[in-house]
Amino acid sequence: MLRTEELSYRTAGRTLVDAVSLHAAPGETVGLVGPNGSGKTTLLRCVYGTLAPTGGRALLDGDDLHAIGAKRRARRLATVPQDTPAGFELTVREIAAMGRAPHKSFLAADTAQDDHIVDAALSRVGADTLEHRRFASLSGGERQRVLVARALVQQPTLLVLDEPTNHLDIRHQLEILGLVRTLGTTNLIALHDLNLAAYYCDRLYVLDHGRAVTSGQPAEVLTAELLADVYGVRAEVAEHPSTGAPTITYLPDRHRHLPHRTEVDNSLPVPTGEPKSSTM
Repeated sequence: MLRTEELSYRTAGRTLVDAVSLHAAPGETVGLVGPNGSGKTTLLRCVYGTLAPTGGRALLDGDDLHAIGAKRRARRLATVPQDTPAGFELTVREIAAMGRAPHKSFLAADTAQDDHIVDAALSRVGADTLEHRRFASLSGGERQRVLVARALVQQPTLLVLDEPTNHLDIRHQLEILGLVRTLGTTNLIALHDLNLAAYYCDRLYVLDHGRAVTSGQPAEVLTAELLADVYGVRAEVAEHPSTGAPTITYLPDRHRHLPHRTEVDNSLPVPTGEPKSSTM
């Protein structure tokens, strides 16, 4: 089980994460949602170790994640970051095999067991046919699959994902989140798209200005009142007839009038496509 206890992060006089307590049970998919700047990425970084909390702690199965050391932590926790440079000259298989590093001594050669684990991970995410391609040549959705495979190769019990659907088209967003749900790991995911969060997450924590303002099942959390308070938007929330998940329809500001085609300002000059002659 993952648990944070009053976890905080302060820097340069600013509090980016403020006493957040959350938990994720084994096999559960828990989402972090909130506006830009609400502290989602900072909280995840405190969990997976690139930032050290300035208050509180993060526990995995009772062990303080910042006290057990980076290598031991990487055997139990894997991350899929928000942005990964595409300039790797490594192949897909080489990228995936990097996940074995926490389980091996420095410069140790790959074993038959390592090869089997990499094969299984690539197959699990549907990237086995890509193994000899350069990572830089892949599409966004293909890269995300490879990064999930690398995380699986670490054989973690906890998977932390920061905006895994960032820059992906709708099909690949659905594929990646659907894949994550089948892995059997405990998953902590930061998401911007509330409709995706409502469908794919078992529970949600809503962050605002670094604090967890509410948590619970998506239908309990995602209300019109919360969206107005936290996001500052008008919305209608209804149960989707096919999925049963809450579905959000955003409404424009009632005081803002959007012009119809017939209301376009015709006083502006319309280019004819013929350049004006110029004199020197």
